[in-house]
Amino acid sequence: MKEIGVGLLGLGNVGAGVIKVLADNAAAIEARLGTQVRVRAIAVRSLDKDRLVDVDPALLTTDVDSVIDRDDIDIVCELIGGIDRAKAAVLRAIERRKHVVTANKALLAEHGEELFPAAESGGVDIYYEAAVCGGVPVIRTLREGLASDRIDDFYGIVNGTSNFVLSTMAKTGLDFDEVLADAQARGYAEADPALDVSGKDAAHKLAILIMLCFGTGVDVDEIYVEGIDRLAPADFRFAERIGSVIKPLVIARNTPDGIEARVHPTMIPANWMLADVPGAKNALYVHSYALGASMYYGAGAGMMPTAMAVVSDLIEVARNVRAGVAGSLPLRSYRALVHRPVLDIAGLRSRYYLRFSVPDRPGVLGRLTTILGKHGISIAQVVQDMPEKDGRPVVVVVVTHEAVEGDLREALADIGASAGLGEPVQVIRIMPSAAHA
Repeated sequence: MKEIGVGLLGLGNVGAGVIKVLADNAAAIEARLGTQVRVRAIAVRSLDKDRLVDVDPALLTTDVDSVIDRDDIDIVCELIGGIDRAKAAVLRAIERRKHVVTANKALLAEHGEELFPAAESGGVDIYYEAAVCGGVPVIRTLREGLASDRIDDFYGIVNGTSNFVLSTMAKTGLDFDEVLADAQARGYAEADPALDVSGKDAAHKLAILIMLCFGTGVDVDEIYVEGIDRLAPADFRFAERIGSVIKPLVIARNTPDGIEARVHPTMIPANWMLADVPGAKNALYVHSYALGASMYYGAGAGMMPTAMAVVSDLIEVARNVRAGVAGSLPLRSYRALVHRPVLDIAGLRSRYYLRFSVPDRPGVLGRLTTILGKHGISIAQVVQDMPEKDGRPVVVVVVTHEAVEGDLREALADIGASAGLGEPVQVIRIMPSAAHA
């Protein structure tokens, strides 16, 4: 019985996890598939580096192309990361009629509209379950389980680092920098956490989810992205006062005018299911026409959950190969994408939490509310915290009724020019209790 040969590109955390899952679950995989999945070669940056798993040194090479070109390799598993080298490797694999499994969300988000058609023309598969939400099988669910339904909108926590940081800040009252350092010490955050805390990693995942849910490709640069690094303990204390929690959400809605797509910290009602997603966990909440509300939850990162998703893809592609249908099944839910515009965030209608730091002088609060009112921003609540020491700024929190983001931005620009603010205004969007989630 023909074995399925795999060429592994990269042997970092996830690559090591793939080796471990394939070895530890070999009997179960063979029983499910009817044949063995065997790693025949592994491309690495350095032959001398210490490994997280023991592998036969004869499998290792620094020559990526030599792995892809081997005749006994059916599936190329791309775990290099980054864009340029990974893209070149995937395109070469497609040219050599090799199927591809990847966990590279940045590659697919930025170059999927080149790679997927190339794979379809070449009659090969690209599977990518591990690219979004790690071990949570959202890709397969959206592509297959909900294939008969129409998805209207979704909300997600898709970056475990950001969720760990915000969950810990809410629980402990510590500052952002302290919690981020703890996340790095625990291995939840990279030494350079910029992609995670800036929201860029989540934006890549959001682009893939929009492709699957709405059948449209979006330019990642058109997605509104806001990081979590400006949040302070005071914001979490106030969220609790109004029965809310702050979560790092991706939000997308399919509207008649275009696609609403945004990534930012959001105040959500404490009774929402997403409010209970703790630590480094991921979750995706989907609202669709026939099924209604559904949520998919679990470990979104880490060596073993991500490796499990990669190996599941290897098994699925191997099934396709054995059945003679590889390269003929849809890779993206939709055979062809219809391009629709991404809506400008300035047109968003939302409630807002605004935290001002203003001089402790008479008339400042009145000036704030006057300018907001001039721009059509209706105020639902105002809280003023007196300074602990004379001369320190006063913290003023304003919660608005629903307003247009563009109007709010104009109002804040006017306030910044006239009120002598001590620091930039903190703006957090508030999801209404009546929303689907």
